Order: sequence, then C-alpha cells, then structure tokens
Amino acid sequence: MSKYRILSIDGGGIRGLVTTILLQRITATPGLEDFLKSVDLISGTSTGGLLALGLAYGLDLAQIRDLYVKKGPLIFDDSWLDDLKDLGKLRGADYSIKHLRSTLKELFGDITLGQLNKRVLITSFDLDNEDPDPEKRTWKPKLFHNFPGTNSDSSFYAADVGLYTSAAPTYFPSVDGYIDGGVYATNPSICALAQTQDNRYSPTPRIKDVYLLSLGTGTSLQYITGNSHDWGYIRWLKPLINLMFDGTAGIADYQCFQFLGNRYHRLAPVFPSGVVVPMDDIKKIPYMIEFAETLVIDDTIKWLKQKFINKKIKQ
Repeated sequence: MSKYRILSIDGGGIRGLVTTILLQRITATPGLEDFLKSVDLISGTSTGGLLALGLAYGLDLAQIRDLYVKKGPLIFDDSWLDDLKDLGKLRGADYSIKHLRSTLKELFGDITLGQLNKRVLITSFDLDNEDPDPEKRTWKPKLFHNFPGTNSDSSFYAADVGLYTSAAPTYFPSVDGYIDGGVYATNPSICALAQTQDNRYSPTPRIKDVYLLSLGTGTSLQYITGNSHDWGYIRWLKPLINLMFDGTAGIADYQCFQFLGNRYHRLAPVFPSGVVVPMDDIKKIPYMIEFAETLVIDDTIKWLKQKFINKKIKQ
C-alpha cells in the first residue's frame, strides 16, 4: 500500500502565524514544493483547525499569513468598553467572536467540509450532546471530519466549524454550544492517527504505512516555583488553561512517537528563555515573523525528504 500522509497542526491563537511561515519555508525548499499536495489528511485544533480548513480549501500560504497579520489585531481587539461591560474580564470572554466570524464567512462563504479538497479532522468540544435520554446527556469531545460514511460531518459549513474549534474558554464565547478542542487536544496528532484506524471509514491504511508531521505554534518556557500551592479558582484559572494546553500537546507527542517511531516527526518551536508569547499577543507579531523566518528547521526538511515525500515503503 502507498504511504498515508498526515499533517497535524496545534492550537495557539495568533501564534498560528509562526506555523504558517514555517510551512512557507518548507514549501519553498527545492524538492518540497508539492509537499502539501501529497498530504492525505490535515488535522487541526483552534488556530491549527483554521489552518487545516484553509489549506484543505486551497488557500495560499501567503494569503493565510496576510490574514494573521491584518486580521489578528481585529480578532483580538479588547476594547475598554468591552472590559467595562464584562467587569474587567470577570464576567465575560476577553474578545467578541464577531470579527473572527466575519473573517471566516468572507473566506469560506457557504463551503461545507464535504466540498473541501482534502480530508480534514477538526477538534472541538460539545458542551451538551442534547441526548433525549437523561442518563446519556453529557458534554463530550467532538471531532469534525469529512470522511465519507454515516457519521460524516460533511454537511457542516467550514466557517462554522472554524468558529467551533477556535472558541477557547475565557478568550471567546462558546459558539452553538461548542468550545475550543484544545481542552483535550491542543496537539491533535493522536486524534488524526486514531481516525485513520477507524474501520467505519474503510479502507483504512495499515498503521505501518502512516507518516505524520506534527507542527507546533511555538511554546513559551513557563513554570511555577515552589512545592505547595494552596490556590483557589482565581489564581489557578489562567495558569491552569496554559497547563492544560501544554500538557495535552506533550502527551500526544509521546503517544504518536510510540506508535509510529521514525515515521513520525514533530516540529515544535520553543521561544527563548524569558520570551512569553500568549495566544492573543498581537504586539508580538513582528517578533513571531522574525522568529519563524530564522528558526533552524534542517531536521524537519531532512525527515520530509527522506521519509514523508519518498514514495517507497520498506517492507
């Protein structure tokens, strides 16, 4: 069987700009110009979900990069009036969803997942499955995909799914009862790998034929000093969100490597010590551009040429 290639993209808000530039650099490398065309499945969470949808739709990387630079300040626009209304962020989300909604509608229009040019897997979290049986009604992870079959989400609008995967708690309000898939899969690599092995969507590739490139959006070196932290809700809220996002990304990396070995590669940039880039830090757009354009990615280029692009599979 031929190789089955997955591109997986982490969440990270405005830091998706870093990933976009890295993809630009990869596709500008001789021999990797058609790298994205070779991908069978693109998975994404939050900003990675938006990238996945855009790439599967056929948007140019330069266009996506321009969107981050020009639309990012609008999407993460936190006015003093909004802060006043939300009691200084205690009652409401940091940002309105309206600018992101209008941007996605402008990009995708009424395009559905089923009309995209590639298979996608987009993470979100359903706050209420609305099951009529009270013994089964609960919240649950939700993986939106356009694989054919009875459980396909092909009829969902791409713009709506983009909102669902991006609605990060405290940053944006929920949308249609969905929030950011980063609450369980900031790094959706293991979700994508599991999807390929789901017999409901056969024929499924053999796991030994699966090759997976996982891209991070940039990690800040953070830690909490001390051995005992007797904190309550308020002090734990922001650190807990960062812990949750970074922790799920790390465990997915471990799991994918155990399943795939050298058929798996992760490019997870780490910002220098002392540099913290929150997912809404639009002021660091110039820094992120410089960081992504100068990051050493030789190992990734080598792996892509030797493992991902090479059509031969050693039996």
